[in-house]
Amino acid sequence: MTSFRMFLLAAAATIACPVLATEQPKVGQVEIVAELDITPGNVTASRDGRVFASIHGMRRGPVQMIEITGRNAYKAFPDAGWNARPGSGPDVLNTPHGVLIDSRDWLWVVDHGNWMPNPQSPKLVAFDINTRKPTYRFDFDAAVAPQGQILQDLAVDAERGFVYVADCGLDPAIVVVDTKTGKARRFSGHASLASENVELVVEGKPLLFPGAGGRMMPARVGINPITLSADGETLFFGSMNGTSWYAVPARLFREGADDAAIGAAVRRVGPKPLSDGAATDAEGNHFITNLSENGIDRLGSDGRLQPLVRDPRFLWPDNAHFGPDSWLYVAVNQLHRNPIFSGATDAGQPPYLIARIWTGTRGQPGR
Repeated sequence: MTSFRMFLLAAAATIACPVLATEQPKVGQVEIVAELDITPGNVTASRDGRVFASIHGMRRGPVQMIEITGRNAYKAFPDAGWNARPGSGPDVLNTPHGVLIDSRDWLWVVDHGNWMPNPQSPKLVAFDINTRKPTYRFDFDAAVAPQGQILQDLAVDAERGFVYVADCGLDPAIVVVDTKTGKARRFSGHASLASENVELVVEGKPLLFPGAGGRMMPARVGINPITLSADGETLFFGSMNGTSWYAVPARLFREGADDAAIGAAVRRVGPKPLSDGAATDAEGNHFITNLSENGIDRLGSDGRLQPLVRDPRFLWPDNAHFGPDSWLYVAVNQLHRNPIFSGATDAGQPPYLIARIWTGTRGQPGR
């Protein structure tokens, strides 16, 4: 065979089977999933790539929960009834915040009911994303969700029937719901749950929060992101205004250990940025939003913290959850521009984003 003929055959093979068709995205590659005129709070994606989001209660829209149907399109989830006017009935989503799809395609949502003229009782609800019907409901009482609560992020162990909720309110806590018995308990008062005295600066301005008498004070927010290991045996968490990522055996909550035993078992895993969300992959890596630097950091299983992505569009990357493959889904909502954090007029500018980032690791939808 002549060298020229070999060249033609090689060229034809390259055209028929382009190399680019089989290449994976690069680690840290960002794709914009949706550009919205309303503000996503938390986002979650199913194993087959359907994307859902709560609408943040600090910047309300015409609906409270949505499914993304296009680059600029969405529809109410699960239906119009659950998205009726907040406070208008018992089966309404008032201030849904944390959302997560489990291994059964149930979408779990914690609704803390605050940031309203008349706050509503908090609840935990699950919906089948295929039938759009409710599959579980738990109404919190004042013992586990006292006045001043902000139940706002969650981790779900569908296999054992436990849901772990972070309360970043006046008394930071982990609230655990046993979905099989319908009982809940509260773990609070531990130093790992509290904020550190560290300044959160976004776009060159320190984050503020209403204090006594409505006076704006430096924001100090306790436990916020919360995740589970792939085997469901380790619960991870950290405060928003905090530089440490912690772990505690989930078994202690499942077996009803007292607060002293749980507190004694809390250990520091490694450093973290000041953050609002996190996700843990199947390999033990943690992907944590970095509010100050407009990005996502990776805390490896070796304890090293490194940047995954920095993007000027990531103005307040709120939460992070894995979808299919290595895609990490993130809601970006410019929350720091909201009056509750600034004391000024709302400077948020649509579009608000849902993005995804390729991590190059084994993600775990439903964690």
